[in-house]
Amino acid sequence: MLINGDLVTGELPLDVVNPATGKAFLTVSRASERQLEAALAAAKTTQKSWARTSFAERSVLVARFADALRDNAEAMATLLVKEQGKPIAQARIELAVAENFVRYFATQEFASHALPDSDEFRSSLHYRPLGVIAAITPWNFPVLIAAFKIAPALMMGNTVVLKPAQTTPATSLAIGALARDIFPAGVLNVVTDNGDLGAFLTRHPAVDKISFTGSTATGRKVMATAADAIKRVTLELGGNDAAILLEDCDIDAVADRLLDGAWANAGQICTAIKRIYAPRHMYASLCDTLVDRAKARQVGNGLDEGVRVGPLQNGEQFRKARDYMDVANRDGEVISGGWIGNEGNFVAPTLVRGVAASSRLVREEQFCPILPLLAYDDLDAAIADANSTEYGLGGSIWTNDLDRAARLAPSLHSGTVWVNTHDQVSPQIPMGGAKQSGLGVEFSRYGMEEFAQKTVVRIRLPN
Repeated sequence: MLINGDLVTGELPLDVVNPATGKAFLTVSRASERQLEAALAAAKTTQKSWARTSFAERSVLVARFADALRDNAEAMATLLVKEQGKPIAQARIELAVAENFVRYFATQEFASHALPDSDEFRSSLHYRPLGVIAAITPWNFPVLIAAFKIAPALMMGNTVVLKPAQTTPATSLAIGALARDIFPAGVLNVVTDNGDLGAFLTRHPAVDKISFTGSTATGRKVMATAADAIKRVTLELGGNDAAILLEDCDIDAVADRLLDGAWANAGQICTAIKRIYAPRHMYASLCDTLVDRAKARQVGNGLDEGVRVGPLQNGEQFRKARDYMDVANRDGEVISGGWIGNEGNFVAPTLVRGVAASSRLVREEQFCPILPLLAYDDLDAAIADANSTEYGLGGSIWTNDLDRAARLAPSLHSGTVWVNTHDQVSPQIPMGGAKQSGLGVEFSRYGMEEFAQKTVVRIRLPN
């Protein structure tokens, strides 16, 4: 682990399991409470001197961090496949996107500036760092999500303690090894656990802000632990994104994009398409076309040639997928896929037709490659149904009529609405959730501002 500039062996072991085999391929170390305390103390001590550096000085180091991700991308992508399971092509994309995000944040500077006011006052807005950031990352994108938390936090003059998910610690430890020779000691600290130190970290008085990505259920717990000290929180939580096809949609043209949006990373994306609504007269054609395209989605070990869908990342998620497969067979008709692997956490990309909107398969976030297809007779009713869950992360509309899509998009109650695409993110575009899909935003300058305390200075002018 990286604690106060040193690579430190944890006091406890942690096996890292390859989800394609179900067997441990690596043993790393994990922190005790004492070691996490040391990481927090280092971050707290270093933060004041780090905050005194200029944006230009921080930019140089954050850009070097991006260089390190680029220069080590292939080795890290291979490690990512082994611990996370995604196909190597998708792992390489994750590394490239992580580098891109870090480079973007390295170019951003927030200067104090005047605010419009009256003849009686002169006002200005100033940005100062919050202090120590607890960055808690999930197992679906361990490199990318760590990168887009670390870079803006550091650019704003904060220090960071990064804690990855217990099932994907290896790539985060690799990030720490790269960062050791770039940032001053204590600026970035990386500690691992076995899922047992989260509450200790979020409750700790040294932590000034929690940036958490994960499930809605865990997000509620994080928010509760932050409440006593009114810690700042950013939460990017679960989603149950709906894709709504309009009657002029060219199914043949968009079919692969729909499946990419649903089954990338084996469906383990908060903003993945998790249900598709189509006009009833198009429904049979949609089902037939998607079944045909699904045949090209080879399932297997992410390091094998041609694999497009890897295993689910961990045993708990695999067990949930088994349950959802039972629901799919009970509540609808499985028209493609339908099988569960006996070795490794493999789930075939599965299409389900004829399922009712009230089914758990539609109401809940599956987070696996089991996709319900729904027919609608009335567009307003379909949109109302899409909005009727506790989630509101993303959604999409598919049509050739872009003006109509622009008018309809605000009626979807989600943080992002895409048109003719899904789950497309960029570092300069903010992203956040509505309802119980999150709190605050990430990415862009709006997301960076969430790592700063905004202070207004208001001066009464002489008469």
